[in-house]
Amino acid sequence: MTAKPVHQNRKDLFLRACRGEAVPRVPVWMMRQAGRYLPEYRELRAKHEFLEVCKTSDLAVEVSLQPFRRLGVDAVIVFSDILIPAEAMGLKLELNDSGPNLPEPVRTKNDVSKLKLFDPEVETRFLPETIRRIVREVGPEVPVLGFAAAPWTLACYMVEGRTKEGFATVKSFQLQEPKAFRELLHRIAQATILYLKAQIAAGASAVQLFDTWCGELSLQNYEDFALPATQEIISGLGSAVPIIYYTKASNHLLPAVARSGAKALSVDWRVDLRALREKLGPGIALQGNVDPAVLLGPEQAIRSATLGAIASLEGRGHILNLGHGILQQTPVENAQLFVETAQQAILQEVKPAANWR
Repeated sequence: MTAKPVHQNRKDLFLRACRGEAVPRVPVWMMRQAGRYLPEYRELRAKHEFLEVCKTSDLAVEVSLQPFRRLGVDAVIVFSDILIPAEAMGLKLELNDSGPNLPEPVRTKNDVSKLKLFDPEVETRFLPETIRRIVREVGPEVPVLGFAAAPWTLACYMVEGRTKEGFATVKSFQLQEPKAFRELLHRIAQATILYLKAQIAAGASAVQLFDTWCGELSLQNYEDFALPATQEIISGLGSAVPIIYYTKASNHLLPAVARSGAKALSVDWRVDLRALREKLGPGIALQGNVDPAVLLGPEQAIRSATLGAIASLEGRGHILNLGHGILQQTPVENAQLFVETAQQAILQEVKPAANWR
């Protein structure tokens, strides 16, 4: 099954949504849309290691375009990994299906001092090259998205060495060596500014910062540590393209998150979009936030959740997405249904469904 073509200028649609303008329909894409739920991706990965795909433009372009060809999504996000800058800053990186591993983590002030800024067109030249090639492939009417980790989330991996529940080691470092930890966040921010500027120069229409683990923080710690480093990046990038800031499990942080300077906030399924819009006002676009698990359910549940999310913001300043990455076990036809339901929705006719959640 091939998704029906959508004839609107997708880039114009996407950028208008980021600016909070009225649009004929809500643009839609999915986090992790290039990945293991697609059989063509699994076929390619059977022949190539994950990092090889990230660092080989031929492969990364192919994987980035797979969901665009199969699903007809409204944006193509470059295939890469949030830990690529950690390696470029000097850490050894291992990435495989069991998860990331940084075998020589950052644990001391001296470790922080060894981290370096890098030239993205040298150490990570494969990424801007991949973006340039995707832009040429899809043409001027499709937005190509770049991305990076927000400083707190990247620091979690750099200090812990891998994903660990609670992130006790990184929190201990933060508490015992606050000055050194702030320096770590600052160095990550400065490296990320250069990294994202290279992606924008390569043709990215927008960039997304992923702060997957900020929900582990109290509001006070978020405001003291994570938020200033994120603001440093957003301020450093300026207004050349919209910046989308994704936070997970962050309901208690969202008033502070809104001060990040991001043009759009991407939130998970725990957040009521209508209530958030009422709280923040129309000046910040919102992205999300269908529960990825809904795509494991029956057709009616998928349609109801999709139309409910669209209805909650009445189509203004809204980019439809999942509340986190698409799950590996999602049937392709369910992902297609999610995208097609969104693209075929006429905003004036969409009404909130009582049971959409």
